[in-house]
Amino acid sequence: MKKTLTTALAATLLAALTACGTSGTASDTLRVGTLSDSKPNAYQENGTFTGFDNELLKAIAEKEGLKLEFVATDFSALLGQVANGTFDIGSSAIAQTDARKKTVGFSAPYNYQALGIAARETAGITDENSLAGKRIGVVQGTVSDAWLGSNAPAAQAVRFPNDAAALSALKSGAVDGAVFDQATAEDYAKNNQGLEVAKSIVTTIPHGFAVKKGDDELATKLNDGIKKVVADGTWLKVHDRFEPTAPVPADFKPGQ
Repeated sequence: MKKTLTTALAATLLAALTACGTSGTASDTLRVGTLSDSKPNAYQENGTFTGFDNELLKAIAEKEGLKLEFVATDFSALLGQVANGTFDIGSSAIAQTDARKKTVGFSAPYNYQALGIAARETAGITDENSLAGKRIGVVQGTVSDAWLGSNAPAAQAVRFPNDAAALSALKSGAVDGAVFDQATAEDYAKNNQGLEVAKSIVTTIPHGFAVKKGDDELATKLNDGIKKVVADGTWLKVHDRFEPTAPVPADFKPGQ
Protein backbone atom coordinates (compact mmCIF):
# COMPACT_ATOMS: atom_id res chain seq x y z
CA MET A 1 0.00 0.00 0.00
CA LYS A 2 2.83 2.38 0.90
CA LYS A 3 4.64 1.53 -2.34
CA THR A 4 1.45 2.13 -4.34
CA LEU A 5 0.92 5.53 -2.69
CA THR A 6 4.54 6.51 -3.36
CA THR A 7 4.22 5.48 -6.99
CA ALA A 8 1.00 7.47 -7.36
CA LEU A 9 2.57 10.57 -5.84
CA ALA A 10 5.58 10.27 -8.14
CA ALA A 11 3.32 9.94 -11.16
CA THR A 12 1.32 12.98 -10.09
CA LEU A 13 4.50 15.01 -9.63
CA LEU A 14 5.85 13.92 -13.02
CA ALA A 15 2.58 14.88 -14.70
CA ALA A 16 2.66 18.29 -13.05
CA LEU A 17 6.24 18.92 -14.14
CA THR A 18 5.44 17.79 -17.67
CA ALA A 19 2.46 20.11 -17.79
CA CYS A 20 4.60 23.03 -16.65
CA GLY A 21 7.17 22.25 -19.29
CA THR A 22 4.67 22.19 -22.14
CA SER A 23 2.50 25.15 -21.18
CA GLY A 24 5.09 27.75 -22.21
CA THR A 25 7.69 29.34 -19.98
CA ALA A 26 8.98 32.87 -19.54
CA SER A 27 12.20 31.87 -21.31
CA ASP A 28 10.18 31.36 -24.51
CA THR A 29 9.27 35.05 -24.56
CA LEU A 30 11.65 37.84 -25.53
CA ARG A 31 11.46 40.90 -23.29
CA VAL A 32 11.45 44.11 -25.31
CA GLY A 33 12.45 47.38 -23.67
CA THR A 34 10.64 50.29 -25.28
CA LEU A 35 9.13 53.71 -24.56
CA SER A 36 5.56 54.59 -23.60
CA ASP A 37 5.53 58.22 -24.73
CA SER A 38 7.51 58.68 -27.96
CA LYS A 39 4.98 59.03 -30.78
CA PRO A 40 4.98 57.91 -33.51
CA ASN A 41 7.91 55.53 -32.99
CA ALA A 42 7.27 53.85 -29.64
CA TYR A 43 4.39 54.56 -27.31
CA GLN A 44 1.55 53.03 -25.33
CA GLU A 45 -2.09 53.49 -26.29
CA ASN A 46 -5.05 51.94 -24.48
CA GLY A 47 -2.67 49.63 -22.65
CA THR A 48 -0.95 48.40 -25.82
CA PHE A 49 2.57 49.20 -26.95
CA THR A 50 2.51 50.43 -30.52
CA GLY A 51 4.26 52.86 -32.88
CA PHE A 52 6.34 52.38 -36.01
CA ASP A 53 9.22 50.55 -34.33
CA ASN A 54 7.07 48.28 -32.17
CA GLU A 55 4.57 47.36 -34.88
CA LEU A 56 7.45 46.61 -37.24
CA LEU A 57 9.04 44.41 -34.57
CA LYS A 58 5.73 42.59 -34.07
CA ALA A 59 5.59 41.88 -37.81
CA ILE A 60 9.19 40.63 -37.78
CA ALA A 61 8.42 38.39 -34.78
CA GLU A 62 5.45 36.89 -36.60
CA LYS A 63 7.65 36.08 -39.61
CA GLU A 64 10.28 34.47 -37.38
CA GLY A 65 8.02 32.72 -34.87
CA LEU A 66 9.15 34.83 -31.92
CA LYS A 67 7.10 35.74 -28.83
CA LEU A 68 7.43 39.26 -27.45
CA GLU A 69 6.68 41.00 -24.18
CA PHE A 70 6.93 44.81 -24.24
CA VAL A 71 8.03 46.70 -21.12
CA ALA A 72 8.29 50.49 -20.70
CA THR A 73 11.54 52.12 -19.64
CA ASP A 74 13.37 55.44 -20.05
CA PHE A 75 15.59 55.81 -23.10
CA SER A 76 18.53 56.87 -20.93
CA ALA A 77 18.48 53.43 -19.27
CA LEU A 78 17.49 51.27 -22.24
CA LEU A 79 20.84 50.34 -23.76
CA GLY A 80 22.33 49.49 -20.37
CA GLN A 81 19.33 47.26 -19.69
CA VAL A 82 19.85 45.44 -22.99
CA ALA A 83 23.55 45.08 -22.24
CA ASN A 84 22.93 43.54 -18.79
CA GLY A 85 20.23 41.17 -20.03
CA THR A 86 17.21 42.88 -18.45
CA PHE A 87 15.80 43.11 -21.97
CA ASP A 88 16.50 40.88 -24.97
CA ILE A 89 15.67 43.63 -27.47
CA GLY A 90 15.63 47.43 -27.38
CA SER A 91 12.99 49.00 -29.64
CA SER A 92 12.89 52.79 -29.80
CA ALA A 93 14.23 54.36 -33.01
CA ILE A 94 17.75 53.69 -31.71
CA ALA A 95 20.40 55.28 -33.89
CA GLN A 96 23.39 53.01 -34.46
CA THR A 97 26.23 55.26 -33.38
CA ASP A 98 29.81 54.08 -32.87
CA ALA A 99 29.55 54.88 -29.16
CA ARG A 100 26.43 52.74 -28.75
CA LYS A 101 27.98 49.84 -30.64
CA LYS A 102 30.49 49.58 -27.81
CA THR A 103 27.63 48.77 -25.42
CA VAL A 104 25.17 46.67 -27.46
CA GLY A 105 24.81 44.85 -30.76
CA PHE A 106 22.34 45.88 -33.43
CA SER A 107 20.13 44.37 -36.05
CA ALA A 108 20.46 45.44 -39.66
CA PRO A 109 19.08 48.95 -40.34
CA TYR A 110 15.32 49.33 -40.60
CA ASN A 111 15.13 53.14 -40.94
CA TYR A 112 17.33 56.25 -40.84
CA GLN A 113 17.64 58.97 -38.21
CA ALA A 114 16.05 62.39 -38.77
CA LEU A 115 15.75 65.13 -36.15
CA GLY A 116 13.39 68.06 -35.70
CA ILE A 117 13.81 71.24 -33.68
CA ALA A 118 10.45 71.83 -32.00
CA ALA A 119 9.94 75.30 -30.58
CA ARG A 120 7.40 77.69 -29.19
CA GLU A 121 6.22 79.92 -32.03
CA THR A 122 7.20 83.00 -30.00
CA ALA A 123 10.73 81.77 -29.19
CA GLY A 124 12.41 83.17 -32.29
CA ILE A 125 13.98 79.83 -33.18
CA THR A 126 14.52 79.13 -36.89
CA ASP A 127 17.50 76.75 -37.03
CA GLU A 128 20.55 75.62 -35.08
CA ASN A 129 22.16 79.05 -35.45
CA SER A 130 19.33 80.65 -33.47
CA LEU A 131 19.69 78.37 -30.43
CA ALA A 132 22.55 80.26 -28.78
CA GLY A 133 21.66 81.36 -25.25
CA LYS A 134 18.32 79.54 -25.31
CA ARG A 135 17.19 76.68 -23.08
CA ILE A 136 16.83 73.64 -25.33
CA GLY A 137 15.44 70.34 -24.12
CA VAL A 138 16.83 66.96 -25.15
CA VAL A 139 16.39 63.42 -23.89
CA GLN A 140 19.61 62.40 -22.16
CA GLY A 141 21.84 60.06 -24.12
CA THR A 142 20.04 60.40 -27.46
CA VAL A 143 21.35 61.48 -30.85
CA SER A 144 19.45 64.73 -30.22
CA ASP A 145 21.58 65.30 -27.12
CA ALA A 146 24.82 64.72 -29.05
CA TRP A 147 23.63 66.77 -32.03
CA LEU A 148 22.84 69.78 -29.85
CA GLY A 149 26.27 69.71 -28.23
CA SER A 150 28.03 69.51 -31.59
CA ASN A 151 25.89 71.92 -33.62
CA ALA A 152 24.72 74.48 -31.06
CA PRO A 153 27.30 74.50 -28.25
CA ALA A 154 26.17 77.96 -27.13
CA ALA A 155 22.68 76.65 -26.35
CA GLN A 156 21.84 75.75 -22.76
CA ALA A 157 21.06 72.03 -22.91
CA VAL A 158 18.34 70.91 -20.49
CA ARG A 159 18.32 67.12 -20.24
CA PHE A 160 15.24 65.00 -19.51
CA PRO A 161 14.72 61.26 -18.97
CA ASN A 162 12.04 60.93 -21.65
CA ASP A 163 10.09 62.72 -24.39
CA ALA A 164 7.05 63.39 -22.20
CA ALA A 165 9.10 65.38 -19.70
CA ALA A 166 10.77 67.38 -22.48
CA LEU A 167 7.42 68.11 -24.13
CA SER A 168 5.89 69.20 -20.82
CA ALA A 169 8.74 71.65 -20.27
CA LEU A 170 8.36 72.97 -23.81
CA LYS A 171 4.62 73.51 -23.43
CA SER A 172 5.02 75.26 -20.08
CA GLY A 173 7.79 77.54 -21.31
CA ALA A 174 10.44 76.03 -19.05
CA VAL A 175 12.49 75.54 -22.24
CA ASP A 176 12.41 77.56 -25.46
CA GLY A 177 12.76 74.60 -27.78
CA ALA A 178 13.58 70.90 -27.87
CA VAL A 179 15.22 68.47 -30.26
CA PHE A 180 13.30 65.24 -30.94
CA ASP A 181 13.17 62.63 -33.66
CA GLN A 182 11.65 64.38 -36.68
CA ALA A 183 8.42 62.38 -36.69
CA THR A 184 7.99 62.96 -32.96
CA ALA A 185 8.58 66.71 -33.34
CA GLU A 186 5.99 66.87 -36.13
CA ASP A 187 3.46 64.97 -34.04
CA TYR A 188 3.95 67.30 -31.06
CA ALA A 189 3.63 70.41 -33.23
CA LYS A 190 0.48 69.07 -34.85
CA ASN A 191 -1.23 68.27 -31.57
CA ASN A 192 -0.10 71.17 -29.37
CA GLN A 193 -1.16 74.71 -30.19
CA GLY A 194 1.68 77.21 -30.15
CA LEU A 195 4.39 74.72 -31.12
CA GLU A 196 6.11 74.39 -34.50
CA VAL A 197 8.93 72.45 -36.14
CA ALA A 198 11.51 75.16 -36.79
CA LYS A 199 13.81 72.92 -38.80
CA SER A 200 14.22 69.28 -39.81
CA ILE A 201 17.65 67.67 -39.99
CA VAL A 202 18.14 64.51 -42.06
CA THR A 203 21.04 62.19 -41.27
CA THR A 204 22.41 58.95 -42.69
CA ILE A 205 22.59 57.29 -39.26
CA PRO A 206 20.65 53.99 -39.38
CA HIS A 207 18.14 52.84 -36.78
CA GLY A 208 18.38 49.30 -35.46
CA PHE A 209 16.92 47.02 -32.81
CA ALA A 210 19.42 46.66 -29.97
CA VAL A 211 20.48 43.21 -28.73
CA LYS A 212 23.05 42.04 -26.23
CA LYS A 213 26.54 41.95 -27.72
CA GLY A 214 27.33 38.45 -28.90
CA ASP A 215 23.69 37.39 -29.34
CA ASP A 216 24.25 36.56 -32.99
CA GLU A 217 21.36 34.09 -33.11
CA LEU A 218 18.77 36.72 -32.22
CA ALA A 219 20.37 39.34 -34.46
CA THR A 220 20.26 36.89 -37.38
CA LYS A 221 16.55 36.22 -36.82
CA LEU A 222 15.80 39.94 -36.65
CA ASN A 223 17.79 40.57 -39.82
CA ASP A 224 15.97 37.79 -41.65
CA GLY A 225 12.63 39.22 -40.50
CA ILE A 226 13.59 42.73 -41.61
CA LYS A 227 14.34 41.42 -45.11
CA LYS A 228 10.97 39.69 -45.22
CA VAL A 229 8.87 42.67 -44.07
CA VAL A 230 10.63 44.94 -46.56
CA ALA A 231 10.24 42.51 -49.47
CA ASP A 232 6.52 41.84 -48.96
CA GLY A 233 5.55 45.48 -48.39
CA THR A 234 4.83 45.20 -44.66
CA TRP A 235 7.51 47.80 -43.87
CA LEU A 236 5.83 50.28 -46.21
CA LYS A 237 2.38 49.67 -44.69
CA VAL A 238 3.69 50.28 -41.16
CA HIS A 239 5.58 53.36 -42.34
CA ASP A 240 2.50 54.82 -44.05
CA ARG A 241 0.44 54.21 -40.91
CA PHE A 242 2.79 56.00 -38.51
CA GLU A 243 5.05 58.25 -40.61
CA PRO A 244 3.06 59.10 -43.75
CA THR A 245 4.88 62.40 -44.42
CA ALA A 246 8.40 60.97 -44.13
CA PRO A 247 10.20 59.94 -47.33
CA VAL A 248 10.72 56.22 -47.93
CA PRO A 249 14.42 55.37 -48.27
CA ALA A 250 15.21 53.25 -51.33
CA ASP A 251 16.53 50.48 -49.05
CA PHE A 252 13.04 49.83 -47.67
CA LYS A 253 10.90 49.82 -50.78
CA PRO A 254 9.09 46.52 -51.50
CA GLY A 255 11.07 43.96 -53.44
CA GLN A 256 14.44 44.98 -51.98
